[in-house]
Amino acid sequence: MSANDSPISNDLFERALKLIPGGVNSPVRAFRAVGGTPFFTESAMGPRLVTADGREYIDYVCTWGPAIHGHNHPAIREAIAEALEKGTSFGTPNPYEVEMAELIVDMVPSIEKVRMTNSGTEATMSAIRLARGATGRDKIVKFAGCYHGHVDSLLVKAGSGALTLGNPDSAGVPAAFAGETIVLPYNDLGALQLAFSENPDQIAGVIVEPYPANCGLILPQTGYLEGLRDLCTRHGAVLIFDEVMTGFRIAAGGVQEKTGVMPDLTCLGKIIGGGLPVGAFGGRADLMDHLAPLGPVYQAGTLSGNPLAMAAGIASLKLLRENPPYKMLEAAGKQLAIALKFAAANLGVPLQVPQAGSMFSIYFSDKPVTNFEQVMETKAELFKPLFQTALEYGIYLPPSPYETCFISTTHSKNDIARTAEILATAIKEIGQTGA
Repeated sequence: MSANDSPISNDLFERALKLIPGGVNSPVRAFRAVGGTPFFTESAMGPRLVTADGREYIDYVCTWGPAIHGHNHPAIREAIAEALEKGTSFGTPNPYEVEMAELIVDMVPSIEKVRMTNSGTEATMSAIRLARGATGRDKIVKFAGCYHGHVDSLLVKAGSGALTLGNPDSAGVPAAFAGETIVLPYNDLGALQLAFSENPDQIAGVIVEPYPANCGLILPQTGYLEGLRDLCTRHGAVLIFDEVMTGFRIAAGGVQEKTGVMPDLTCLGKIIGGGLPVGAFGGRADLMDHLAPLGPVYQAGTLSGNPLAMAAGIASLKLLRENPPYKMLEAAGKQLAIALKFAAANLGVPLQVPQAGSMFSIYFSDKPVTNFEQVMETKAELFKPLFQTALEYGIYLPPSPYETCFISTTHSKNDIARTAEILATAIKEIGQTGA
C-alpha cells in the first residue's frame, strides 16, 4: 500500500505527527519496522478492518489479542450498550465485578482470588509488588525477550515495541530499579538454578510469559515450565505467569490449563475486557490476602472494575465457556503454519512458523527459535517485504517481525485459505529475490 493509495490516512498521520509523539499512541503502530505510513482504521467487523480510505483488510492483529471473537461481536456490543444505560463509572463496587471474579476463578485453575486493574501493565506491576511484599525480598527474575508492560523494573531486555524499535531497554529507568531485576535466557533451567544459588533468599519472584509472545512466539521445551515451578517452590519464590496474551486464548484456563503447571500468581488482560481497557491479577488466596485492605501491600485504581469493561469481558468469557472454539482455532492455526512452511521449503526460504492454537509467528530462520538470542539471529529484514505484499493483497499482519499473529473465531475457512495463498505468494517473491 503506497502513500498515494491512502490520502486520508496519510493526512491523519501528518496531523498526528504534529501533536502526538511519533504520530501514534503506542510505538509499534508507527510502521517503523515495515516501512510506509500507517493506515487509520475507521471501523471493524468480524475478522476485517476498514480504513479511513475505505480499504478492507483481513486482520491478524485482532487488537493485539483480545478480539478472539472478531471485532464488534453482537453479544459484546449488546452487553456494553446495556451497561451503558446504567452509567459509565461509579467509584463504588458494582455487580459486574463480582460476576467477572466468579468467571475468572472458575475458568483459571490456579486463581482463588483476583483483583481487577485497568491494563496488563498494571497487573504485572501489582503482581511484582505483591510478590515482594509477601516474601520480604527485593529481586525479580525475568526472561530476555519477555515483555510485561512498561513497568520500570521490567523494561530490561523486553520484547514487543521496545524490541521492534531496536531499543530493548528504556531511557528513564533508574539503574537502581534495573539492578533489582535479574534477566535470564528463556528455556534454560540451569541459568535459573544458578541465579537462585548466587542470590540466596533474595529472589521474590520469577515472572514469565509461559509462551513468550512479544518477540514472535517462542514455545517452552519439554519440562521447562515444570522446572520453573519446581525451582520456585524449592527456593520460596513466587512464580508469576504473565498470561495477558495467552490467557483464554490457548485454552479457557490459559497455558496453565494446557500444561498443568500452576503458578502462584497469574496476570491477565486482553480478552477479559472484550476489547475495552482492562487487566487483572490473581492467585493463591494466602498471597492475594496480602493486598490492602486486608494486608500491607497497597494497590488501587479508580477505574478498576469499570462496569463497561466488566460487562464486555463477561460477555466475552461466557462465549468462550458456552461454546469453546479451541479445536477450531487450533486447526486454523495449523493450516496456516503448514501452508507457510510448505511454501518456504519448496523455495528454499529459511522459515519457522511456531504455532499454538490461534497464535503463530513468522521467523526467517533455518532452525527453530527457542530463546531471545536466537530471535535476534533471524533474518528480520525479510519480514518487511512479506508484510508489504500481504498488505497490498488485503492481509494485515502485525507491523513488526517481533510480534505474534492472532486468529479469531470469525476468520472463515475461505479467509484462512486466502491468507495462506497470499503469504505463500509473498514468500515466493522473497525466494526469487534471494533470501
